Amino acid sequence: MRVFFATDVHSSEACWRKFLRAAEFYDADVLVLGGDMTGKAIVPIVPEGPGSYRTELQGQTSVFPSEELDAWKRAIRDRGLYPLVASADEVAVLRADPDRADAALRREALRTVAEWAELAEQRLPNGMRVYVCPGNDDPFEVDDVIRASSALELCEGRSVDLGDGYEMVSTGWANRTPWDTYRETDEDDLAEKLRLAIEGAGAPPERLVFNFHCPPHETVLDQAPALDENLGVSHGGRVLKHVGSTAVRDAIGDVQPILSLHGHIHEAKGVERLGRTLAVNPGSTYELGVLQGSLIELNGKKKLKGYRLTTG
Repeated sequence: MRVFFATDVHSSEACWRKFLRAAEFYDADVLVLGGDMTGKAIVPIVPEGPGSYRTELQGQTSVFPSEELDAWKRAIRDRGLYPLVASADEVAVLRADPDRADAALRREALRTVAEWAELAEQRLPNGMRVYVCPGNDDPFEVDDVIRASSALELCEGRSVDLGDGYEMVSTGWANRTPWDTYRETDEDDLAEKLRLAIEGAGAPPERLVFNFHCPPHETVLDQAPALDENLGVSHGGRVLKHVGSTAVRDAIGDVQPILSLHGHIHEAKGVERLGRTLAVNPGSTYELGVLQGSLIELNGKKKLKGYRLTTG
């Protein structure tokens, strides 16, 4: 069985379209999308006189004719951002009212996930579903959108049957971050969430897959640039710090599943052996519209057949 895993697409439409094509391109039997589906910001597009618009993308202000509006929207979506056509006054209101701005961001996030679900229904091979587990950056309302889809299956906190006797246990919760995101908690609570989810699985370790958004502590999968007191990167990002979860590492050590899938730390692309478990973080460069993933071949034995990290 061939499993394709990607994570942290953060609303990049380019990455989502590539992810859906991965089933055919890599001849994958199973598609797993790790956490953090949704984006982090709205990009206003403001009318600028008759027949033109103005926007600011990645620090650069551009004025363009109205016939290029759709192309600009697409470019913004491909970078994992949400285009919003609005008047200058409407934009000023959003910037002055954080609650209203947050509500607008949530609306765009939920609308986009619903559109992605429809696209999956159109593009996936007959009968194939995408196993999805929202991450710490995803608002809880996303879960309801996934539940309503015939192409997406919500995996949070439970075991799902992948086929060929394999089961996958998932959670998108993470240990504490400096940003106080939706799904983060203390290590003791995270350990309990993991325990309850794992208890629901009946497969032996050689047929068990963990899909935990947060990577295990003190591995190559959890190294992120150290931050200063203002949440800026220290020493130009050259100083790294282990920020993964001790609860996740303990769960892997106790159970020793054949495979453990992770994300959360975009820069920490890599693989590491933890006992009999292969732990993988494919990383993320969603802001470039580039999909990073991992293709894993399982054959029912105590060692997986093979794996590779992908970029495309």
